[in-house]
Amino acid sequence: MKISNETKIGALTAISITLLILGFNFLKGKKLFEHSSKIYASFKNVDGVELSNGVKINGLLVGNVTGIKETDKDLDAIILEITLKKDIHIPKNSYAEIQTSLLNQPVIIIKKGDETEFLKSGDTLTTREKPGLLAEVESNINPIVAQLNGTLKSLDSLVEVVGSLFDPRTKNNFGSILSNLAGSSASLQLILNTQTGTLAKSLQNVDSFTHNLANNNGQINETLANLNKTTAKLANSKIEETVESIHGTMGQLNTAISKLNNGSGSLGLLLNDKKLYLNLENTSRSLNTLLDDLRMHPKRYVNISVFGRKDKSGPLMGPLADSTSKLGN
Repeated sequence: MKISNETKIGALTAISITLLILGFNFLKGKKLFEHSSKIYASFKNVDGVELSNGVKINGLLVGNVTGIKETDKDLDAIILEITLKKDIHIPKNSYAEIQTSLLNQPVIIIKKGDETEFLKSGDTLTTREKPGLLAEVESNINPIVAQLNGTLKSLDSLVEVVGSLFDPRTKNNFGSILSNLAGSSASLQLILNTQTGTLAKSLQNVDSFTHNLANNNGQINETLANLNKTTAKLANSKIEETVESIHGTMGQLNTAISKLNNGSGSLGLLLNDKKLYLNLENTSRSLNTLLDDLRMHPKRYVNISVFGRKDKSGPLMGPLADSTSKLGN
């Protein structure tokens, strides 16, 4: 089957138009074979915003502006259609603002919120109006200009005052000012005279004190001489020899205490020998027994008829309880 030239030209024209439309959309930032979602944002002013301007979140390009339309004839609000290139989660409480710069095109910045519910395709973002760069510069310059104007007005007033001082008609004002200064000087002089009198009294008191010191100079010299003699006697005394003697005595005392602790000598043995202590204890016990036996059975030791017949009971084998308790006490 033979295709006519007209058919070929028509097909080529259709293909060209299709490619032109696809290329135009591609240049606007639309991906041809990828599903994308769209959200909307309403602004009162979209100065500088054009189709294909970028949309960023945290500095990352996530979409483009694919449509700009007004809501009514009064242009109270302008709707931007934003096509998202990526499947991302945007919380519902997020908001969008237009960021402008001197060198680059305006960019739509989306500030993410913290809600757990996310925007769906077709939802509208909350927006915030951000002043442009020129508006910010103007807002910063206006206060400076106002301060400069106030400074110039103050300077102008100062110049007028200085000029009036040199006006011959204001000489009387100079005279009154000088008279006021004279009165102030007299008051100041009176205050200085009063303070001078007080200072003179203080100097008189100091003079009296130094005069008393001069009158008692002899006693002061005698006291210093006695103090000098005392320190000389202390310096000439044999303090070092006395200290050395004390050290020697302390050494001997330490030696004697060491011998007592080691059991050297009679006194050391007496303090440290347990056998001597036991012997003394047994001797004391035997003596108590003897005295108690003598007290209880005197006839056994003294044979006198006055006491009656001789006591034939056996001797005590130990001290009585009362003697033992008295000895313990």
